Amino acid sequence: MGCFFSKRRKADRESRPENEEERPKQYSWDQREKVDPKDYMFSGLKDETVGRLPGTVAGQQFLIQDCENCNIYIFDHSATITIDDCTNCIIFLGPVKGSVFFRNCRDCKCTLACQQFRVRDCRKLEVFLCCATQPIIESSSNIKFGCFQWYYPELAFQFKDAGLSIFNNTWSDIHDFTPVSGELNWSLLPEDAVVQDYVPVPTTEELKAVRVSTEANRSIVPISWGHRQKSSDESCLVVLFAGDYTIANARKLIDKMVGKGFFLVQTKEVSVKAEDVQRVFREKAPDFLPLLNTGTFWMIGILLWLFSLHSCKALDKDSVYLQCALIILEKK
Repeated sequence: MGCFFSKRRKADRESRPENEEERPKQYSWDQREKVDPKDYMFSGLKDETVGRLPGTVAGQQFLIQDCENCNIYIFDHSATITIDDCTNCIIFLGPVKGSVFFRNCRDCKCTLACQQFRVRDCRKLEVFLCCATQPIIESSSNIKFGCFQWYYPELAFQFKDAGLSIFNNTWSDIHDFTPVSGELNWSLLPEDAVVQDYVPVPTTEELKAVRVSTEANRSIVPISWGHRQKSSDESCLVVLFAGDYTIANARKLIDKMVGKGFFLVQTKEVSVKAEDVQRVFREKAPDFLPLLNTGTFWMIGILLWLFSLHSCKALDKDSVYLQCALIILEKK
């Protein structure tokens, strides 16, 4: 008694001409486009301006190493980026899905967005940062941080492709693994620091094709005050529940309130469940629980710092910018 399939395979072999060789099997990984690591690397450069245009990195890993006095611009999203042994370089990195790791670098100025940021064995870096998790420095000194401030037309889509939210930015919440008693290895750049003075727009013909703006009011990432010292404890929390236009509404609200003299302290985009609503909104929670009838919902929180609570109380709850649920929490 034999197997039907074995008989069928035997019949197939017998029906094949003697001079015809059996074709090798094709697997999905054999059909992937071959990646040349040299296309995703800048190494050993000196006194050059180089970069990658939108669509040319497309989520691959990238390496920058042994560069001196270079201007480097990666106008695309990537998986991870490592920067090793670079000196006196200007670096822009588009959204990075994973980590950005600086090692043994000196006198560099950078603007970048990533999920994780780490610096080790570095000296004198100035970084305009958007980071979803707490930035970490180790065995490093004179590291200065500012809030990410950059725009070009493809950038918003690149944030989405990298899985990053423009509202989740912990740029000023630094953790130093190797603190030195009596010294501070890191600090925050002045609030009036202009990113163009640190990381200027590229001037080469190829890279000028990317329509870059460093104007604060055009930045993809909202520019926040972070952990800088405040002259007042008065603040206002605005919460927008997810809808079709929540991101646009949040940006419009921020622009409007900053124009009225508010300072944006921090933003956060999170998924919430019923127990989260109870914990955050307490006695007001019943007003918002109906919005969570699908089980889990997205929420954007905007923390504003103001000079007087009168300004906060004057906020128009029926504004066209807030076509979704809104609550204001005032510090008593």
